[in-house]
Amino acid sequence: MNRETGDGGVVAAVPGEGGEGYQRGLNPRTIQMIAIGGAIGTGLFYGSGGAIEQAGPALILCYLAAGLVIFVIMRALGELLTYRPVSGSFAEYANEFLGRFAGFATGWTYWAVWASTCMAEITVAGKYVRYWFAIPEWVTALVVLGVLFVANLISVRLFGEGEFWFSTIKVTAIVAMIVIGIAVLTLHVGHAPNPTVRNLWADGGVFPHGFGQALLALQIVVFAYVGVELVGVTAGEAHDPKRTLRKAINSLPLRIGLFYVGALIVIMSVASWRTFHSGASPFVEVFSEIGIPGAAGIINFVLLTAALSSCNSGLYSTGRMLRSLALRGEAPAGLGGLSRRHVPKAGIVVSAAVMVIGVIVNVISPDRAFTYITSVSTVGIIVVWAVILVCHWRYRARVRRGELPAADYRLPGAPVTTIVALAFLALVIVLLFRTDGGRTALIVGAVWAVLVGVGYPIVNRLARPAH
Repeated sequence: MNRETGDGGVVAAVPGEGGEGYQRGLNPRTIQMIAIGGAIGTGLFYGSGGAIEQAGPALILCYLAAGLVIFVIMRALGELLTYRPVSGSFAEYANEFLGRFAGFATGWTYWAVWASTCMAEITVAGKYVRYWFAIPEWVTALVVLGVLFVANLISVRLFGEGEFWFSTIKVTAIVAMIVIGIAVLTLHVGHAPNPTVRNLWADGGVFPHGFGQALLALQIVVFAYVGVELVGVTAGEAHDPKRTLRKAINSLPLRIGLFYVGALIVIMSVASWRTFHSGASPFVEVFSEIGIPGAAGIINFVLLTAALSSCNSGLYSTGRMLRSLALRGEAPAGLGGLSRRHVPKAGIVVSAAVMVIGVIVNVISPDRAFTYITSVSTVGIIVVWAVILVCHWRYRARVRRGELPAADYRLPGAPVTTIVALAFLALVIVLLFRTDGGRTALIVGAVWAVLVGVGYPIVNRLARPAH
């Protein structure tokens, strides 16, 4: 196949290039760590404090249920990737199985999800740095964005190495907490007053605030898994993508069981669930209960790492998605080029510029305006996950009719598991109506849907002739 150069020219693809002209610079080691750390972020390290306060030990069941649904989504994506591994996977499959508008809407929505997420994360990074240094938050945000921007422009391998080490730090923190927590529970070391697994049911029961409050916590839990689908975007740049991505997806149940469910079991065993509150990291609370010096500083560093990882992933995924859209004539043609280093330079530049606007908005209006921006990711990721499931459903139907070849890596229990996962996502949307933040997200999501609908014919008129 051919590829485009950064100046808009087209040259022949060379041996060793990945899909769509990319280089396969992401090795299995890197893909595995992206898969492990991609969904581990501030939602677990920081946001789970409020979720524990709301649901109590039942939060463990919420993470388990949501984790099973995420596994179904990823197995569905894995089957589609086995059928046809492409970098802009979600939008490409939507275009093929649901029509051009669906591809357009999915691609731009996923771009908006990561652009808004990155805006939030680089701003939060400024707050974490202020723990040690009196530097204005917007300065840290711009420096972080600039460094990660340059890294993503240099090569995909540099992105992968950065993500590998970010993920390693996050995983190490969780494993250390679990190991130390088990030592506290079994050997009774540390200063925790009453560490016992009975804390999971002895203090008000598993559902201390009732089943309804636990159900409402599902919306918090679901968004803690955002990023797990990033593996699908790496298809065009992964070594032996069918084998590598399959291996990463197959390990998902173990990762969910250890890093989410296991971590929460240990946290709420070392200390009663009543110890944890919104606005405070449960990891800091547990390390403090155990008596580890500098617990707040350690977790603050891990939180900073999680924010950097999220922004790094955001720049990577938005650049690839814009290029995928441009190659289909659903974004300006200039975004479809590759630089001499085989990275989508124009897409990364545009995405970074939008993220800078987000930083400026946060400086000017840190409350409501920024809430509206980040709300795009709340509804947007549910839409993307649902599209993956529906595309898989349509793919299986065409396989049964003999129109497409069957993949040798299949979602177990489909289409029943597909329907159950879609019903779960629909339930999360319904639950969003029950909270103020959720209703704001739905309103912003509706506005985004209108913008996508209006923008579709405009972009088509502008992009299609050049394409």
